[in-house]
Amino acid sequence: MKQLFWIFISSMLVNNFTLTLFLGLCAFFGISNKIGTAIRMGAADTFVLIMTSFVVWILNRFILGSAPYLQLISFIVTIAALVQIVEMLIKKTSPTLFREMGIYLPLITTNCAILALAIFQTNRAYNLVEGLVFALGAGLGLTLALILMASIREQLELADIPALAKGMGIILIVAGSLSLAFMGFAGLFSS
Repeated sequence: MKQLFWIFISSMLVNNFTLTLFLGLCAFFGISNKIGTAIRMGAADTFVLIMTSFVVWILNRFILGSAPYLQLISFIVTIAALVQIVEMLIKKTSPTLFREMGIYLPLITTNCAILALAIFQTNRAYNLVEGLVFALGAGLGLTLALILMASIREQLELADIPALAKGMGIILIVAGSLSLAFMGFAGLFSS
Protein backbone atom coordinates (compact mmCIF):
# COMPACT_ATOMS: atom_id res chain seq x y z
CA MET A 1 0.00 0.00 0.00
CA LYS A 2 2.88 2.34 0.81
CA GLN A 3 4.36 1.67 -2.63
CA LEU A 4 1.08 2.71 -4.29
CA PHE A 5 1.01 5.92 -2.24
CA TRP A 6 4.53 6.83 -3.38
CA ILE A 7 3.72 6.04 -7.01
CA PHE A 8 0.65 8.30 -6.76
CA ILE A 9 2.45 11.21 -5.03
CA SER A 10 5.43 10.90 -7.34
CA SER A 11 3.38 11.03 -10.53
CA MET A 12 1.12 13.82 -9.25
CA LEU A 13 3.59 16.17 -7.58
CA VAL A 14 7.25 15.16 -7.58
CA ASN A 15 7.41 14.09 -11.23
CA ASN A 16 4.40 16.05 -12.47
CA PHE A 17 4.22 15.35 -16.20
CA THR A 18 3.58 18.98 -17.11
CA LEU A 19 5.47 21.07 -14.58
CA THR A 20 8.58 18.95 -13.97
CA LEU A 21 8.86 16.67 -17.00
CA PHE A 22 7.48 19.28 -19.44
CA LEU A 23 5.11 16.88 -21.18
CA GLY A 24 1.69 17.89 -22.47
CA LEU A 25 2.54 21.56 -22.83
CA CYS A 26 0.32 22.17 -25.88
CA ALA A 27 -2.85 21.72 -23.82
CA PHE A 28 -1.24 23.41 -20.82
CA PHE A 29 -0.70 26.64 -22.74
CA GLY A 30 -3.63 26.36 -25.13
CA ILE A 31 -6.60 25.35 -23.01
CA SER A 32 -5.80 26.98 -19.69
CA ASN A 33 -7.72 30.24 -20.23
CA LYS A 34 -10.71 29.32 -18.04
CA ILE A 35 -10.86 27.14 -14.94
CA GLY A 36 -13.96 25.24 -16.08
CA THR A 37 -12.41 24.30 -19.40
CA ALA A 38 -9.15 23.35 -17.68
CA ILE A 39 -11.01 21.03 -15.28
CA ARG A 40 -12.85 19.31 -18.12
CA MET A 41 -9.70 18.96 -20.21
CA GLY A 42 -7.92 17.52 -17.17
CA ALA A 43 -10.76 15.05 -16.68
CA ALA A 44 -10.57 14.00 -20.34
CA ASP A 45 -6.79 13.58 -20.08
CA THR A 46 -7.12 11.63 -16.84
CA PHE A 47 -9.68 9.30 -18.40
CA VAL A 48 -7.45 8.68 -21.42
CA LEU A 49 -4.43 8.13 -19.15
CA ILE A 50 -6.27 5.56 -17.02
CA MET A 51 -7.67 3.73 -20.03
CA THR A 52 -4.26 3.81 -21.73
CA SER A 53 -2.66 2.35 -18.62
CA PHE A 54 -5.18 -0.48 -18.56
CA VAL A 55 -4.81 -1.29 -22.27
CA VAL A 56 -1.00 -1.01 -22.14
CA TRP A 57 -0.93 -3.49 -19.27
CA ILE A 58 -3.04 -5.90 -21.33
CA LEU A 59 -0.82 -5.39 -24.38
CA ASN A 60 2.40 -5.93 -22.41
CA ARG A 61 1.07 -8.88 -20.44
CA PHE A 62 -0.71 -10.88 -23.14
CA ILE A 63 0.21 -9.64 -26.60
CA LEU A 64 3.58 -7.91 -26.87
CA GLY A 65 5.60 -10.25 -24.69
CA SER A 66 7.36 -11.82 -27.66
CA ALA A 67 7.28 -8.70 -29.87
CA PRO A 68 8.59 -5.71 -27.90
CA TYR A 69 9.48 -3.97 -31.18
CA LEU A 70 5.73 -3.43 -31.71
CA GLN A 71 5.25 -1.57 -28.43
CA LEU A 72 5.49 1.98 -29.72
CA ILE A 73 3.12 1.53 -32.65
CA SER A 74 0.70 -0.42 -30.44
CA PHE A 75 0.72 2.38 -27.87
CA ILE A 76 0.07 5.04 -30.50
CA VAL A 77 -2.84 3.11 -32.01
CA THR A 78 -4.30 2.50 -28.54
CA ILE A 79 -4.07 6.18 -27.60
CA ALA A 80 -5.60 7.30 -30.91
CA ALA A 81 -8.54 4.91 -30.47
CA LEU A 82 -9.17 5.98 -26.88
CA VAL A 83 -9.07 9.67 -27.78
CA GLN A 84 -11.55 9.10 -30.59
CA ILE A 85 -13.91 7.46 -28.11
CA VAL A 86 -13.55 10.39 -25.69
CA GLU A 87 -14.03 12.89 -28.51
CA MET A 88 -17.22 11.20 -29.72
CA LEU A 89 -18.52 10.96 -26.15
CA ILE A 90 -17.91 14.66 -25.42
CA LYS A 91 -19.33 15.74 -28.78
CA LYS A 92 -22.50 13.76 -28.09
CA THR A 93 -22.97 14.72 -24.43
CA SER A 94 -21.66 18.31 -24.38
CA PRO A 95 -21.39 20.12 -27.71
CA THR A 96 -20.48 23.35 -25.89
CA LEU A 97 -17.50 21.72 -24.20
CA PHE A 98 -16.55 20.14 -27.50
CA ARG A 99 -16.40 23.61 -29.09
CA GLU A 100 -14.52 25.09 -26.11
CA MET A 101 -11.81 22.46 -26.32
CA GLY A 102 -11.50 22.91 -30.06
CA ILE A 103 -8.39 21.44 -31.60
CA TYR A 104 -6.93 20.55 -28.20
CA LEU A 105 -9.29 17.61 -27.70
CA PRO A 106 -8.03 15.62 -30.70
CA LEU A 107 -4.52 16.75 -29.82
CA ILE A 108 -4.69 14.45 -26.79
CA THR A 109 -3.81 11.79 -29.38
CA THR A 110 -0.42 13.41 -29.93
CA ASN A 111 -0.04 14.51 -26.32
CA CYS A 112 3.38 13.27 -25.34
CA ALA A 113 2.23 12.87 -21.72
CA ILE A 114 -0.10 10.05 -22.73
CA LEU A 115 2.59 8.25 -24.71
CA ALA A 116 5.11 8.86 -21.92
CA LEU A 117 2.77 7.19 -19.45
CA ALA A 118 2.65 4.07 -21.60
CA ILE A 119 6.43 4.00 -21.98
CA PHE A 120 7.16 4.76 -18.30
CA GLN A 121 4.67 2.13 -17.15
CA THR A 122 6.27 -0.45 -19.43
CA ASN A 123 9.86 0.44 -18.49
CA ARG A 124 9.07 0.38 -14.77
CA ALA A 125 7.27 -2.97 -15.14
CA TYR A 126 4.24 -1.81 -13.17
CA ASN A 127 1.54 -4.37 -12.51
CA LEU A 128 -2.09 -3.48 -13.24
CA VAL A 129 -2.82 -1.72 -9.95
CA GLU A 130 0.48 0.17 -9.92
CA GLY A 131 -0.10 1.26 -13.51
CA LEU A 132 -3.61 2.52 -12.76
CA VAL A 133 -2.42 4.42 -9.68
CA PHE A 134 0.42 5.88 -11.76
CA ALA A 135 -2.08 6.97 -14.43
CA LEU A 136 -4.47 8.46 -11.88
CA GLY A 137 -1.66 10.42 -10.23
CA ALA A 138 -0.36 11.63 -13.59
CA GLY A 139 -3.86 12.67 -14.66
CA LEU A 140 -4.57 14.51 -11.43
CA GLY A 141 -1.17 16.18 -11.64
CA LEU A 142 -1.89 17.31 -15.18
CA THR A 143 -5.32 18.54 -14.07
CA LEU A 144 -3.76 20.40 -11.15
CA ALA A 145 -1.29 22.10 -13.48
CA LEU A 146 -4.10 23.13 -15.84
CA ILE A 147 -6.24 24.49 -12.99
CA LEU A 148 -3.35 26.43 -11.45
CA MET A 149 -2.46 28.00 -14.79
CA ALA A 150 -6.09 28.78 -15.61
CA SER A 151 -6.71 30.42 -12.24
CA ILE A 152 -3.61 32.57 -12.61
CA ARG A 153 -4.52 33.49 -16.19
CA GLU A 154 -8.00 34.54 -15.11
CA GLN A 155 -6.44 36.83 -12.50
CA LEU A 156 -3.93 38.19 -15.02
CA GLU A 157 -6.80 39.41 -17.20
CA LEU A 158 -7.64 41.87 -14.41
CA ALA A 159 -4.04 42.85 -13.63
CA ASP A 160 -2.15 45.83 -14.92
CA ILE A 161 0.69 44.16 -16.80
CA PRO A 162 3.40 46.09 -18.65
CA ALA A 163 2.94 45.97 -22.43
CA LEU A 164 6.25 44.15 -22.86
CA ALA A 165 5.10 41.20 -20.74
CA LYS A 166 1.49 40.93 -21.97
CA GLY A 167 0.31 37.81 -23.73
CA MET A 168 2.61 34.84 -23.97
CA GLY A 169 5.44 36.60 -22.14
CA ILE A 170 3.68 36.64 -18.79
CA ILE A 171 2.29 33.15 -19.38
CA LEU A 172 5.81 31.77 -19.81
CA ILE A 173 6.97 33.58 -16.66
CA VAL A 174 4.06 32.08 -14.70
CA ALA A 175 4.72 28.61 -16.15
CA GLY A 176 8.37 28.84 -15.18
CA SER A 177 7.44 29.91 -11.65
CA LEU A 178 4.98 27.03 -11.31
CA SER A 179 7.62 24.64 -12.59
CA LEU A 180 10.14 25.85 -10.04
CA ALA A 181 7.57 25.44 -7.28
CA PHE A 182 6.81 21.86 -8.31
CA MET A 183 10.48 20.99 -8.61
CA GLY A 184 10.70 21.85 -4.93
CA PHE A 185 8.59 18.76 -4.16
CA ALA A 186 11.53 16.59 -5.18
CA GLY A 187 13.30 17.47 -1.93
CA LEU A 188 10.29 16.67 0.25
CA PHE A 189 10.02 13.00 -0.65
CA SER A 190 13.65 11.99 -0.96
CA SER A 191 13.84 9.11 1.47
